[in-house]
Amino acid sequence: MRDYMVRASAADAQVRAFACTTRETVEAARKAHGSSPVVTAALGRLLSAGAMMGSMLKGSRDILTLQIRGDGPVRGLTVTADSRGRVKGYPEVPDVILPANSAGKLDVGGAVGKGTLSVVKDLGLKEPYVGQTLLQTGEIAEDLTSYFAVSEQIPSSVGLGVLMERNNTVRQAGGFLLQLMPFAAEEVIDRLEQNLKGIRSVTAMLDEGKSPEQMLELLLEGLEPKMAETQPVVFACDCNREKIEKVLISLGSDELEDMIREGKEIQVNCSFCNSSYSFGVDELEKLYDRSRGA
Repeated sequence: MRDYMVRASAADAQVRAFACTTRETVEAARKAHGSSPVVTAALGRLLSAGAMMGSMLKGSRDILTLQIRGDGPVRGLTVTADSRGRVKGYPEVPDVILPANSAGKLDVGGAVGKGTLSVVKDLGLKEPYVGQTLLQTGEIAEDLTSYFAVSEQIPSSVGLGVLMERNNTVRQAGGFLLQLMPFAAEEVIDRLEQNLKGIRSVTAMLDEGKSPEQMLELLLEGLEPKMAETQPVVFACDCNREKIEKVLISLGSDELEDMIREGKEIQVNCSFCNSSYSFGVDELEKLYDRSRGA
């Protein structure tokens, strides 16, 4: 099954819903960063959330950034997404190894620890919108549920999951996001809560062969769900040599002059995809001239 996301509504638009399957996307991130199973699970959950939340953006150039900073060994995770299902992300420390938690599962909460979740929406305005909440569990789904309630005052339920194979590749990944509109009736809320209590985990549903549409049918049972648009989800980084040159120029002429003095080729790595860009001394000299307006 190729990675994709579906949007839906239910109960005459009293509920809006999203669900996605992201195995290939999360596996691409794992390969890019060489991440351990627990870090892959953490990053994969945030990538799935980013894809669904990014689809709420209106403009084609709008960008969503999800950033977690914690006192656990992974230290932090960053994911960005656009409105077209293109996501990318990276962990601060990719090779964290932890024992399983008390439930026998990957200890994402232990890897992340206590800290903050920031949501940044760059909508092309003078200043981006920034919302921040304290992490509740570090398991990410619960933290996003809390974020929506506290920062956006939208009652929500977020489910995220990543299931790993024994060889540490990604077996399943995906998630769902349900949100109640302000005019949602009590009976709708009650039915939604009842449905949530009766479902299995995201990865269990995906591993049974359930599609995002079928997951939403279970979650929205009895509420007349209406599937809307679908769109692909993909791990995609837009770095290129020109952008890296601009970053180097932004360091300033003094910094570039120090690099030139060392007389060595430098390597610049993209944090999001680990692509490497090499710059020889002659290229650094040209960038130095550009930084000085020569």
